Parts: sequence; structure tokens; C-alpha cells
Amino acid sequence: MTRSDWQRLPHIRTYCEDIGQFMDRFGRDFDTFTSDRAYFSAVAMCILQIGELSNGLSDEFREATKDQLPWGMIRGMRNWLAHSYAEADEKILWETACNDIPKVLAFCEQELDNYQG
Repeated sequence: MTRSDWQRLPHIRTYCEDIGQFMDRFGRDFDTFTSDRAYFSAVAMCILQIGELSNGLSDEFREATKDQLPWGMIRGMRNWLAHSYAEADEKILWETACNDIPKVLAFCEQELDNYQG
């Protein structure tokens, strides 16, 4: 892991934690997520930022950890949100927040705990 990777992972972790806090605050309910634009926008922006930060990770780091996280899909989600936000599929974002973000958070925590740099 390069120094730049090490500096990006805490920011990715923070956005993952933010999503969890939004879910706790607004409720872990899909109907609330789809009807409350503030909730939807907050989660979408965090997912976009996670993708943006992931894009800046070194090729070596992404290659070494590709079995743990699908970096290409994470970056693809960022691009989809950035360029097609008005058409963003609420179900995909919700499933990402519920199922994938906890995995990204656990990954970041593990990598940061293990980093000896």
C-alpha cells in the first residue's frame, strides 16, 4: 500500500460510516429512502465519493486487493451517479448501501489496522 492509498482509505471509511449514520437517522426502510430526497441524495453522494476516492488508489493496490473488493464496479458506480444521476436506480443504490457498503467499511478498517507504513 502506498502512502497515497493509506491516505485515501480513511476517507473511504468515513463515507461508509456516514452512510450507516444516515440509515440510522432516517431509518433502514426502502420506502423512506425513495421518498426522502435528502436521504437519497446523502447516500448517493457518499457512494459517488467512495468511487472517486477508489479511482485514486494505486493500480498495484487495486490489483492486489481485487479479490476482496470489485474496484471496477465501485468506480463504475461513481461514473453512473456522476453522469446519470437523474436516472439513478433507487433499488440499486439501496442494495449497495445495505449490502456492499458494510463490506467496503470492513475492508478499509482491516487494511488500515494492518498497515505498517
